[in-house]
Amino acid sequence: VAALDIGGLSLADGGGGSADNIVRTRTYDISITYDKYYRCPRVWLYGYTEARQPLLPAQVLEDISAEHANKTCTIEPHPHLEHGVFASIHPCRHAEVMKKLCEQLESGGASCRADQYLILFLKFISTVIPTIEYDFTMSFEGF
Repeated sequence: VAALDIGGLSLADGGGGSADNIVRTRTYDISITYDKYYRCPRVWLYGYTEARQPLLPAQVLEDISAEHANKTCTIEPHPHLEHGVFASIHPCRHAEVMKKLCEQLESGGASCRADQYLILFLKFISTVIPTIEYDFTMSFEGF
């Protein structure tokens, strides 16, 4: 039995394979708040190692696209939760980007409905956080 020790968590490979085949993953708690100043959603991330230990701010920023890390994604306290610091995707350009995405949809003949806004918003956020996988159960024509 091969074993891999990651931060105190021992993972065993009983299938006869190599411990090198184990995919190490990070998990995130994602919360979305409404930013009253910018009048749009704001995304907050709190990350954990595979051993469920909180990630350091620098580790969280490793999972953010280089274009956005320390620019539109910063580390700061969550407005409603008290434990740790969170990565926050600053909402200063969210409304502008969302308007542009809706215009692209409409120019392609699709509609941009209010009930689809959150799904479209998460598609936009996935460009900022490309390492996080989302389950998109709804698709948009034109994207």
